[in-house]
Amino acid sequence: MFISPAFAQGAGGPGGFDLMALAPLVLIFVVFYFLLIRPQQKRAKEHKEMLLKIRRNDKIVTNGGLIGKVAKVNDDRDELELEIAENVRVKVRRGMIAEVVSKSED
Repeated sequence: MFISPAFAQGAGGPGGFDLMALAPLVLIFVVFYFLLIRPQQKRAKEHKEMLLKIRRNDKIVTNGGLIGKVAKVNDDRDELELEIAENVRVKVRRGMIAEVVSKSED
């Protein structure tokens, strides 16, 4: 015969738990937490605080791009009445506000 038989190498004992194999996964999670998760949570908290502080005569920008002045705040329905032009008012959900451009001077 021209082909010699191949024999499997003897298997070692059962593999134990290796803590060093888990280290790269833990490191990746820590990096993701500090670079992605934590800053996103901080931004969301700041945005929520900004939404709660909106008052009448604040100039705001909506997520849709409308820029206007807050004419009325309806806290129980979580709505704002936004004046986008003279005598032109639209109702906007509070959660759809992207940013406050300028604060009122009360």
